[in-house]
Amino acid sequence: MFLEQQFYHNSVKEWLIALVIVVLSFFVLKIIFTLIRRKIKKLAKKTKTDLDDLVADLLERIKFFFILIIALYFGSLILTLPQTVNKLITSIVIIVLLLQGAIWGNGIITYFIERYKKKRIQEDAAGVTTFSALGFVARIVLWSLILLVILDNLGVNITTLVAGLGIGGIAIALAVQNILSDLFASLSIVLDKPFVLGDFIIVDNHLGSVEHIGLKTTRIRSLSGEQLVFSNTDLLNSRIRNFKRMAERRVVFSIGVVYQTPEDKLKLIPQMIKEIIESQELTRFDRAHFKEFGNFSLNFEVVYWMASPDYNLYMDTQQRINLQIFHKFNEENIEFAYPSQTIFMEKSE
Repeated sequence: MFLEQQFYHNSVKEWLIALVIVVLSFFVLKIIFTLIRRKIKKLAKKTKTDLDDLVADLLERIKFFFILIIALYFGSLILTLPQTVNKLITSIVIIVLLLQGAIWGNGIITYFIERYKKKRIQEDAAGVTTFSALGFVARIVLWSLILLVILDNLGVNITTLVAGLGIGGIAIALAVQNILSDLFASLSIVLDKPFVLGDFIIVDNHLGSVEHIGLKTTRIRSLSGEQLVFSNTDLLNSRIRNFKRMAERRVVFSIGVVYQTPEDKLKLIPQMIKEIIESQELTRFDRAHFKEFGNFSLNFEVVYWMASPDYNLYMDTQQRINLQIFHKFNEENIEFAYPSQTIFMEKSE
């Protein structure tokens, strides 16, 4: 009878039963995971805790190969297989479980990083940057451990391998020194914190808000909208101006009046400007001086401090100061200078 014929120590009937078990196991596991995920998602919408969202996310990370290998393992249990084949199947199942576990571990790390970032990005951008870097280190450790366990399960001598990697690592480091340089620069940025996510910085002639600090590059969103990408090494070798950490803003501006301005009016100008600046909110007057005789104007230099680093607030204040200076000069009949030349002609007899 055909069903009783033997193939590789098992009858056709046993092979068919194993196939049915594999197919049923696959679809049953798929349906169970799908139903559980949907139920948890519905529950997550009704609760305030984030843990059910994490569980739903982990269920979504279950891979096709994981379910397939488990189904194949169930089917193999009813078959009589050689010891070497059974050992190979067991090793494959363990490897798949380890890989799925690594995927779940990566999901857990991502979940906590995103959760921390969402809650603390406004009040502790530096902490978010550090936490993201720690998440990267945690991923490296996780995958390294999984890889070592897999190799050990395959019969590889881990001790010899690690020793060999120590020697080979030197050669690899020399080959990828530029990448490693950017990697260490990234760690320096994270640990030393010359800037963090959300800081407004100026690098050479480029300026914008820090949007992303990666392993090799840092991305900045410029004021005109485009994204600027800097190598971490080049960034740290540049002169960085961090405006987010500015406690006060020092403002310097100049005013020029015509040479025909009377001396008594010139003496009034510094005091006049001082009173205008001191009448503004969040300003601290520093000085106002008749600085120099210019090519076509008598120049005054004015310095004051804004108690807030906010650029829009500074511009609003400077605008009010300029308007009041303009109004006051009109009242005192003081003329602003503009580029001009006076030609004196002498008639010879």
